Amino acid sequence: MPVLSAFLSFGLRKFISEGLESAHQQLIFYLDESRLSKLDPEDDGKIHIMVDAPLEEVCHISDSLRTRVFHAAKDGMAITLYALLADLSSKTADELLAQLVEEEDGQRSTPLIIAARNGHDKVVKLLISRFRINLEQEGVVKFDGYKVEGATALWCASGAGHLKVVKTLVKSGADVDHPTKTNSTPLRAACFDGRLDIVRYLAEHNANVHTANKYNNTCLMVASYRGHGDVVSYLLEKGSDPNVRAQCGATVLHFAAECGQLSIVKELLKYGAQFSLNENGMSPLMVAADRTREDVVDYLILQDFLSYEDKIDALELLGASFANDKDNYSPASAYTHMKRGMELRFKNKSKPILKKLGPPIRAYEYWVEAQNMEEMMARASDVNSIHMESLAIRERILGPNNPEVTHPIIYRGAVFADHAQFDRCIELWMHAVNLRQNTNTSVVKDLLRFAQVFSQMIHVGVDLHYPEVESVMIAGVRELENNKSKIADPGPKDDVETIQEEMETNLVTMLYLLCISNKLLTSFDSNHEYYQSLNRITFQANRVNARTRLGETLLHLCVNADTPLDDFHINDVCKFPCAVTAKLLIQTGADVNAMDKNRNTPLHVIVSFQRPLREFMTIHTIIMDLTSAGAHQDICNIKGETPYDATTGVAELILRTQAKLSLKCLAAKVVKAHNIPYIGQVPITLESFIELHGPGSNEEAQDSQNIFCLLPEFQPNYNLVRLHEASTFFLNYG
Repeated sequence: MPVLSAFLSFGLRKFISEGLESAHQQLIFYLDESRLSKLDPEDDGKIHIMVDAPLEEVCHISDSLRTRVFHAAKDGMAITLYALLADLSSKTADELLAQLVEEEDGQRSTPLIIAARNGHDKVVKLLISRFRINLEQEGVVKFDGYKVEGATALWCASGAGHLKVVKTLVKSGADVDHPTKTNSTPLRAACFDGRLDIVRYLAEHNANVHTANKYNNTCLMVASYRGHGDVVSYLLEKGSDPNVRAQCGATVLHFAAECGQLSIVKELLKYGAQFSLNENGMSPLMVAADRTREDVVDYLILQDFLSYEDKIDALELLGASFANDKDNYSPASAYTHMKRGMELRFKNKSKPILKKLGPPIRAYEYWVEAQNMEEMMARASDVNSIHMESLAIRERILGPNNPEVTHPIIYRGAVFADHAQFDRCIELWMHAVNLRQNTNTSVVKDLLRFAQVFSQMIHVGVDLHYPEVESVMIAGVRELENNKSKIADPGPKDDVETIQEEMETNLVTMLYLLCISNKLLTSFDSNHEYYQSLNRITFQANRVNARTRLGETLLHLCVNADTPLDDFHINDVCKFPCAVTAKLLIQTGADVNAMDKNRNTPLHVIVSFQRPLREFMTIHTIIMDLTSAGAHQDICNIKGETPYDATTGVAELILRTQAKLSLKCLAAKVVKAHNIPYIGQVPITLESFIELHGPGSNEEAQDSQNIFCLLPEFQPNYNLVRLHEASTFFLNYG
């Protein structure tokens, strides 16, 4: 048994404690006298305490020691690290080295992981040789701004390009195929960074070159996407399959073509990479054209296995993409490649390949594409003609259901907005929203973009008409419905947390749009069709009952001063709490007694407003509207506070004028205050009413009753008597 030296004083009965501090450690020992087995005085004037359990079980490692050890490893200070650990027992040191330390940027790693991440080979060797280190322990690290969960020391060393550390870890037995939470292996991490030396070393030590991540993206794909040609060649030599499909249906050839890696495209074709279509029906050639990869397109259209139609579509799509690409915008290149496509259509003049045009699209000014060389050449001097021609070509070739169609539409609309041509901007953006919603694609950014532009128009005095906002609000309600549906029944590619975040953003955006609509309709009579439309849309938004992660409804957000205000023009037009919008929500069916996850109702929220004097009329109006609509003043939040308990001074005065004494409420408070079980023992219509009057659930009340039953003094009929009294109140005075 281990021995602890401690100075004892007479009169110590129950506990013995001692703090030990030095430059290297700070330990607090806490001993229970029931665990002492022997007191043995010695000549040095100390008493040695023999404990039945290992000393480490009663030893607590201080935060300061943990921090010093972690930073010594992080900074590569091997000597300091050894000095900090040398005086600790092996078990304590091992326990300390196994603890994850969280940093400000969200990384959570052990000393070994952070040392490997930073390339400190001496520290890694020290930890492995002197201590019992778990080489497979996982942490959370950040690479290029991305959070990687489940990363081992070897994964970090591979991703950061530290070959010496990689060799040390592998020689010590680290698993070369240990994956992260997304099934990324150390080999994949090295491929991402283009470290052929590490890739080669891992492969030579039996790392699996075929392992794909959770999206079925292979090491070959990531190396191709990143443009690491030497790594691609090595993986192909090792037998990597160039025709594996990712979840999106893309092959490695798609990724190389998308990023314009011409040399890699050639290498892949040499190893038998095949042309196939991804989930959007696009070949590698079409992907290259869509991303304006001119050299890749020029090379691929020379391939004999492509038809004339494929080559024409590629050239026209390439030109159309140059006309509306924010990074590679070039009207001259756009015209050149669209003209090349037209020339190829008429290469065989006796049998030209004519365009198959659909109906003109309003958002593109009902544009009709050029159908011969004469018409094409007429576009050369008119930039707007090239823009509209390009948008029409893209939608014809890619199809309206292709998600890639909308990006240039949004870009062109933004350019119109920058030139104060808001009507053209709104028309294009609305077309993009409709296309996206028809393919069940998120429009969270589109809706916010509309709210920003509408606010800008109001702020600078440009005419904005309600029907334009109406269309966006209808799309907003539809998006909230989609959000709720996906959260309730997520598909294989749906991330519930991301969808929840989008729904919260959409809720706030919807609130912006309601505020904007109210401002537009101030001069209209309340019976006007626009008001009827606004009421109908707001009713539909209330009916969706979408909520934030904190359980807040639209009405909660509307009366909350902490509801975020976007700083791109929206804060010039909207502010919260907003009495007019709150009234609109209340009149169209918002639940005035809805509780968030802290059991706060909208009344709780507004009465706790911290600037009551400055916004007295706003607070007064909202409180009066809430109480007139049936907002209950006795509902308790999770702290047991009613709205009256949560008030500021001014709000308290307003609430007093609305206070109504109710015996029904008093009885409900008794039931909740004393944890009396009531589910199934009172009329079902009263159960939800009782629930409003105090924190805690009926299950907790039932647990409380079960505890009472264990006590000798418990009288079985006590709760029933009180419940009977409460029920009498309800039935007689409710």
